[in-house]
Amino acid sequence: MGRTSSMHRPASHPVLAVLLVVLAVASFASLDTSTKLLTAAVPVTMLVWWRFLFQAGVALVALRPRSGEPLWRTRHPWLQGLRGLMLVLCTVFAYFSLRFMPMGEFTAILMLTPLLITVLAAISLGERVSWLRWLLVLGGLGGALIVIRPSGADVDWALLLPLGLVVANALYQILTSRLAGLEDLNTTHFYTGVVGAALASLALPWTWQALPSWQVAGLLLLVCLFSSVGHFLLIQAYARAPAGTLTPYLYFQIVFATLGGWVVFGHVPDRWSLVGIAVIGACGVTGTWIAARENRRRVPA
Repeated sequence: MGRTSSMHRPASHPVLAVLLVVLAVASFASLDTSTKLLTAAVPVTMLVWWRFLFQAGVALVALRPRSGEPLWRTRHPWLQGLRGLMLVLCTVFAYFSLRFMPMGEFTAILMLTPLLITVLAAISLGERVSWLRWLLVLGGLGGALIVIRPSGADVDWALLLPLGLVVANALYQILTSRLAGLEDLNTTHFYTGVVGAALASLALPWTWQALPSWQVAGLLLLVCLFSSVGHFLLIQAYARAPAGTLTPYLYFQIVFATLGGWVVFGHVPDRWSLVGIAVIGACGVTGTWIAARENRRRVPA
């Protein structure tokens, strides 16, 4: 297993990996902005289908495995399929969430993902989590509640959709990090597109419709480009540095998303939304920093 991992994982380059993550989250923020513009014009299944078909096609034409084997040859088909399924769920949850939420607030709730990864690691992997990290998880959840601000019978339950996205995204991130050491990076990128397009194709006959304008077609192309580029950069980053090093930089997506919401939609978060965004960001970054310190202390000298 160690031999396979070293064969597929490039040399460690933390600075390059950080740059790749920042570029990836900038792509994701641009993807969400474009998706929000498309929510009234394109059915979700069409959006998912075009997005993943584009990614699979580009990977098949432009990418080649480092090992020299065919791009579609995988040693871990179930992990590839599960990762693709999680990303499809992320796309569906994101599509419907963006119909109801401003960009900055939506992205802030999405940034609960690293905190949820802490919980999943404790439950499924038996990882020891300090009381301070548990406190930061609760703080992040509190920040999300400040952003959503549920108010009893008047709450719009559609605003809870991003929480479903957080769960799917946490599982997707775990699988991405796992496959980065087991499979060729380009093969993983290819299967992301194949699985997504295949699942969306099941519902496509009932939802297909002609695109209403060339502007919508161009926007759909931008969604495909931002999605494919963003996930390719993320895979490359995780292959060059550990998740603990990269996770704090994922929070730059809040900045990019808030900027996109302001420039494109004229939305400026209100005072309480800014408070909730700040709480989520502070808890997430601090939790990642503490986890990295704890992991270094456990490594024998």
